[in-house]
Amino acid sequence: MLQTKITDLFGIKHPIICGAMMWLSKPELCAAISNAGGMGNLTAANYNTEDEFRAAIRETRRLTDKPFMVGVTILPSIRITGEHHKMYLKVCAEEKVAGLEISGSPIDKSCGMEYIDMLKKAGVKLFHKVGSVRHAVHAEKVGYDGIYAAGIEEGGHPLNDDVTTMVLTPRIAESVKIPVVTVGGIANGRSLAAALMLGAEGVMMASRFMATTDCPIHDRVKQELVNRQEQDTTLICKSIHLQARALRNKTVEDILEVERTGGGLEGLLPLISGQRMVKVWEEGDVEHAPMMVGQSIGLIHDVVSCTELLERMVAEAEERIRRCSSHMIAGVSD
Repeated sequence: MLQTKITDLFGIKHPIICGAMMWLSKPELCAAISNAGGMGNLTAANYNTEDEFRAAIRETRRLTDKPFMVGVTILPSIRITGEHHKMYLKVCAEEKVAGLEISGSPIDKSCGMEYIDMLKKAGVKLFHKVGSVRHAVHAEKVGYDGIYAAGIEEGGHPLNDDVTTMVLTPRIAESVKIPVVTVGGIANGRSLAAALMLGAEGVMMASRFMATTDCPIHDRVKQELVNRQEQDTTLICKSIHLQARALRNKTVEDILEVERTGGGLEGLLPLISGQRMVKVWEEGDVEHAPMMVGQSIGLIHDVVSCTELLERMVAEAEERIRRCSSHMIAGVSD
């Protein structure tokens, strides 16, 4: 059993956290991950109203008595406004959720320091997902409890500093005193062990949780993730300063062509609509939308339950760590 500052902080069995995923990180998957010993994620932007969001938190608690994160992404959006962000934070404080994954703009700059104070008084642990040392240092300074160090390998929206996990994790770990969680390129026990060796206290992954029996997406999508390799993703939306990593498919190639020809936001909007993604998850047409997945898909070889996945990951990580330790001891003896 891997005991770290993350397992101690939240009282969870495994130092493995699910990242926010639009339309997927809902009560059922969130609870399945937490029940498996990790830490599930309830993604706030799945909900348009305060009543819907509060009901989702309470439904998750009905399905699990274990801690879970809530993901709040503070980035430009057509559907989700600044008032939504403030509402999500207020409800999380009132419901006293275990922790928050904040992506994009930090709370103090987007909503105000009073929201950090409110959440901390409620006992909510704040983690900021960042792609640079400077952003990690800022998060620690204003009172965050931990950092998600997100390398360029991650799906979703990696910072355009383009720093890899291998460099970013140790750089942030040596620059802040609060716990660091590695994000990007994590999908098995070897990558978990590597993150711990780099100075992380745990890992976050999302793409790997998509390829589980607990994830509510079409089986064709899950099989597509198994079939694809690490070179099958690319960066899109750089032209509108909203860099994202997505699986290469017809829609992604259309997006890249719009960007190449200077189509701008107006030309991109019909291709990056969230409703296109809903159709993919439900109907399994893997060409219809930009699927935000990371390079870790190259490490996905099967579809298993969240429980089997986490137990297998931890066992493999422990074995890798033991093997490294025995080699080091043997080398010293020699």
